[in-house]
Amino acid sequence: MKKTTQVANQAPTKNTRPGGVIRIIGGDWRGRKLPVLDQDGLRPTSDRVRETLFNWLQFEIAGKRCLDVFAGSGALGFEAKSRGAREVLMLEKSEQVARQLTRNSQLLKAHAIKIQTADSLQYLAHNAEQGFDLVFIDPPFNQNLVQPTLDALFKNGWLNHQAWLYIEQEKQLDWPTLPSGWQIYREKATAQTRFALWHPVESSQF
Repeated sequence: MKKTTQVANQAPTKNTRPGGVIRIIGGDWRGRKLPVLDQDGLRPTSDRVRETLFNWLQFEIAGKRCLDVFAGSGALGFEAKSRGAREVLMLEKSEQVARQLTRNSQLLKAHAIKIQTADSLQYLAHNAEQGFDLVFIDPPFNQNLVQPTLDALFKNGWLNHQAWLYIEQEKQLDWPTLPSGWQIYREKATAQTRFALWHPVESSQF
């Protein structure tokens, strides 16, 4: 009877067990592996997609302020800091996942990474004290979070004038609506996802 009770009590924690690892691809922490929790909706950006993205951004990261809106595993934010970002703010709704991000940040001695336990849309509904140079949007799928996230970012001043904006979403979906003056710089797709890097049209990058 005691054994049965223990199993029953443990069942609710199933989706917060360590579920795997992410590997940092480049920069100061290249090759480092970090544990990731097993939780519903947590879908780390794959190595192949990250490698493509950070090749696009290779000259645009050093010294920049980065915002990882739906941090999850932290794969994008940790990769950005490894490659020279000045500071990274990670927003994560789950307390368990946020604690794992904090542990991984401490493991790397990444003092310029801040983890904020918060609902991303509620957090972005406030006016930003300072805009960011690079923003990652890679939310859980099938929750229609991309468009409201973009609306909040633009409305409340979370993006600097020449910011870079990364969006990863379900492959079958059309791209969300961005304000005039923004254009896709690069885009690709995998079997399940569609991802793109956006930048203001007036930039000399085009």
